[in-house]
Amino acid sequence: MSSSAATVTRASLDHKLALAKRCSREATFAGAKAAAVATVASAVPTLASVRMLPWAKANLNPTGQALIVCTVAGMAYFVAADKTILSLARRHSYESAPDHLKDTSFGGAAAAPARPRPRSFFRP
Repeated sequence: MSSSAATVTRASLDHKLALAKRCSREATFAGAKAAAVATVASAVPTLASVRMLPWAKANLNPTGQALIVCTVAGMAYFVAADKTILSLARRHSYESAPDHLKDTSFGGAAAAPARPRPRSFFRP
């Protein structure tokens, strides 16, 4: 091996694999919860409108009603799962970042000397 920084240990790979499995499990669970809520939230008004509105009664057959409910549930699942995966990846990348990158505070004038602002294109 060339250097110790480039060496990847089996333990670190196992840790990353376990972390990825836990993240995907959490994302699946979050997506399932969102899909369940979205199913109820879209099924109630869809079924109620078919019973009460003449246009919906004439134009939405059971297949159309099921398509509406399933589309909303599927979209909710993927949006919630994607948001969960992105938030977990962001958190884990922050935790494993070096200390000099973790300091995201703005130091103001003490951090660097003030630079003159460039002239604006539209202002004289």
